[in-house]
Amino acid sequence: MTLTRFESGFLPRFLGTWVISALSLLATAFLIPGISLDSLVAAAIGALILGLINAVVRPLILLLTLPLTILTLGLFLFIVNAISFSMVAYFTPGFTINTFWDAIFGSIILSIVSGILNQFIGLDND
Repeated sequence: MTLTRFESGFLPRFLGTWVISALSLLATAFLIPGISLDSLVAAAIGALILGLINAVVRPLILLLTLPLTILTLGLFLFIVNAISFSMVAYFTPGFTINTFWDAIFGSIILSIVSGILNQFIGLDND
């Protein structure tokens, strides 16, 4: 059951996804001690950079590491997600990740929180 439904237009859906990503980053920083965000602005910038990295860089990494992903039965995707998450922290001022394990756990928490918020707010097409 969803509380609200966004209109099917591009801008409301983009803004909704952006806000959900920023809130998910804030929740991840709150839950994982090795991840820190300095401000809401850093979360908003991080959400934009996360979208860009997921759209451009992550598919290239997935393609290049496909044999290793198949060999590990998909477990290497956790590493790919952690690399992508670490890249977001590298390019976002005010967003830091202390260790690679924090990046792995942070990417898992970020996925879970984003999925829950997307279902709660109703951005996914059912």
